[in-house]
Amino acid sequence: MTRHQFGFLAGFLLVAVWALGGAGAAAGATLAGLVGWLLVRVLDGDVTLPGLADRAPADRHR
Repeated sequence: MTRHQFGFLAGFLLVAVWALGGAGAAAGATLAGLVGWLLVRVLDGDVTLPGLADRAPADRHR
């Protein structure tokens, strides 16, 4: 499945959930999908805690 096909499928499913369950269900489905995507990235080793820490600014002034 190409990225374009996956994007179409994800968008179609999001609109279908929205139409059947309302905006709250669509938001919940989107949030669950993002959490699943992040979990897979972590398990594949694409995202690491030290890598995320490197993105944070070292000098924080408040």
